[in-house]
Amino acid sequence: MRRPSQQYAFLVAEKNRDTTAITTGRNGARALASDIATSTTWSSSGLDETHNEAVAGRRSKLYSRYTNPTVRQFETAIAELEGAEDALAFGSGMGALASVVFALCSPGDHIVAQQQLYGGTIAFLNGPVRRMGINVTFVDATIPGAFTAAAKTPRTMLVIAETPANPALALADLAELGAIAVPFTVVDSTFATPMSQQPLAHGVNLSLHSATKGIGGHNDALLGVIAGEAELIDAIWAYSVLHGATASPYDAHNALRGIRTLPVRHERQCASAMQLATWYEQQAKCNKVYYPGLASHPQHELAARQMSSFGSVFAIDIPGGIDACRTFISALQLVRPATSLGGPETLICHPATSTHFGLDEESLSGALASDGLMRISVGLEHVDDLRHDFAQAFAAIKL
Repeated sequence: MRRPSQQYAFLVAEKNRDTTAITTGRNGARALASDIATSTTWSSSGLDETHNEAVAGRRSKLYSRYTNPTVRQFETAIAELEGAEDALAFGSGMGALASVVFALCSPGDHIVAQQQLYGGTIAFLNGPVRRMGINVTFVDATIPGAFTAAAKTPRTMLVIAETPANPALALADLAELGAIAVPFTVVDSTFATPMSQQPLAHGVNLSLHSATKGIGGHNDALLGVIAGEAELIDAIWAYSVLHGATASPYDAHNALRGIRTLPVRHERQCASAMQLATWYEQQAKCNKVYYPGLASHPQHELAARQMSSFGSVFAIDIPGGIDACRTFISALQLVRPATSLGGPETLICHPATSTHFGLDEESLSGALASDGLMRISVGLEHVDDLRHDFAQAFAAIKL
């Protein structure tokens, strides 16, 4: 782990993540706002210095595809929030995932992944990954031991999990994942953010985020990031400079700003999500509510063991399928239809026709993306106003 700046050294042993979000990623600078290193390249004194920078890897001042000072500040902040030795940023969450897979796996290798995943991840594993000769087995993450049983092949190289999972908030057991005897495990922790869970503390090798979501938190930064041991991060970096999913310093700057308020945003959003999920359980026009903070969630006890809070996203299933969902979403006045999450605005989407569109019926069923399912990302509006908006949208549905 990189040393925190000396001005905060007295806090290191006891610092809470709320405080870490404020102090991290500053590299000892006196400026309260991060600078943006806009240059794509740096000049040198001549051939020898250029050569030295070219072989310096991530420590170089050569070219922003290799490393960038602003992006490095963001990476340092994520590493500290995740309790990791290092982190590596990418141009998107999918860029992070693709780089991890192709950096670690070769033709003939085997990946175990859960069936409850973001639609883009499923499409990536079933498409480009299989096309490159890498075998993929999907398992039900909610079945204890499913990952372990599927990973018992000589060529299993990587286990991929997402918890809580998009779109219906299924959970994967982090303790089981950390104990699996495979070379590498990666957990997409986007829905939780570092404020709600710490996959690395359970023995998982890599924690992955679409930092576009809750970490950035303002819908103005497109980023992915992984955190883990420095040696593993460096190995993935060596591939990533060839893959080219490079993080922008502008987005890294915006995400660093987002990190400063992440604890308070996340706390408020989690509290509102819990109130709204509880309210939805009482509505006659709602078949089911998916939120790990509810006692009715089939994995609530697991959530309580491995999460410190339950996230800002929940899902509901209503009768009437796509037509009822269309009516409900069209009637909303405050809540906005959009496919992202984690920002200040409350958003709603219909996964079967958006985030998971194009998947076959088996994949849709495995991901629980039914025709009646809608995913809700709770923002920072007052919960009473949100409840009123949802109530009037329900009134528009005629069953």
